[in-house]
Amino acid sequence: MLVDSHCHLDLIVGHHPDTLVADAQTQGVNYFLSVSIDLEHFPTLLGIAQRMDNVFASVGIHPNTSNDVDVKTLTALADDPNIIAIGETGLDYFRNKGAGQEQRFRTHIQAAKETKKPLIVHSRDAPKETLRILREENAAAVGGIMHCFVEDWEMAQQAMEMGFYISFSGIVTFKNAKTVQAVAKQVPLDRLLVETDAPYLAPVPHRGKTNQPAYVKHVAQFIADLRGETFETIAGVTTENFFRLFRSAA
Repeated sequence: MLVDSHCHLDLIVGHHPDTLVADAQTQGVNYFLSVSIDLEHFPTLLGIAQRMDNVFASVGIHPNTSNDVDVKTLTALADDPNIIAIGETGLDYFRNKGAGQEQRFRTHIQAAKETKKPLIVHSRDAPKETLRILREENAAAVGGIMHCFVEDWEMAQQAMEMGFYISFSGIVTFKNAKTVQAVAKQVPLDRLLVETDAPYLAPVPHRGKTNQPAYVKHVAQFIADLRGETFETIAGVTTENFFRLFRSAA
């Protein structure tokens, strides 16, 4: 059994969520965390999770989303048993370094602490700044996921020290992703997660196509081969890790 710990079921154009889930289940993927990137799509996202027992959801806005949000709004929207996480949030300096990103990140961390729900953290081209804010806001009180991890082992270590799990997407299967692969070999099994980030970043052998949750099996298999583990071991530990972090989903 596998869990896709980060996908966007509401954003996969041309595929109905029911069909995506059914197709994934034929590949042994039985649980899904569908992640919020803005409040505009949130009602649709929540509706999918409310309708499907094996789909969970988060609430938050992506760092590249310019809309502001306050703690009160996030905590109110998170007051639903189908919402198990806050985010995705974080910093993305690849496109811009807008000052609003940092404050929105802090707002999400505060909401996570108030709701006692783990964070889903997006960090791109901002490793030091991401870690600094996590420390300053005591994000260790709730922990969470460093999603679609693309940084080095030093950042992974520091994040794990604050109670975060390291989640790998299809990027780990890319030929030139040597740094990510090196981290995937070293992360302790009890801190490892897998994801698709569908519809983005489809793994080999589907690279360049629209990603979907069924493809998380390729991420798990690649990591198993990379580490000299069996597929069953990676599938088992990543599923256990997911439900250990998200106790309300168990």
